[in-house]
Amino acid sequence: MKTKLIITTGAALLFAAGVLANAQRDAIVASLASQAGVSSFNADAGRAMFLGNFTGGKEATPSCTSCHTNNPQAQGRTRVGKVIEPMAVSRNPERFTDPEKVEKWFRRNCTSVLGRECTAEEKGNFLAFMISQ
Repeated sequence: MKTKLIITTGAALLFAAGVLANAQRDAIVASLASQAGVSSFNADAGRAMFLGNFTGGKEATPSCTSCHTNNPQAQGRTRVGKVIEPMAVSRNPERFTDPEKVEKWFRRNCTSVLGRECTAEEKGNFLAFMISQ
């Protein structure tokens, strides 16, 4: 009887954590939509950005896939070999739930890859793609 209660309680806690993570992610997406002046984002544009090659940033990081691989569900590696957890929300449910971290990493990675900060619409499209994965 105790085992069943523990499993049920554990499942309820995991469900609640997932609901909270989704709400936090939704708030970030809503904020970006407001900044961009759009009602929704384009996951296909986010996919193109993730897979695209750019010339404006650092030579060692011409694309997101330089570190994150072509598969957002796979682990990536930094230029020095440190593991990067998957970008896809389906594989990393806590991904894109902290607004400060989201902004920090977009600022850093957009500058590295694109040579500039991403627009709110680019960020939203990118998130739409990662959420769909």
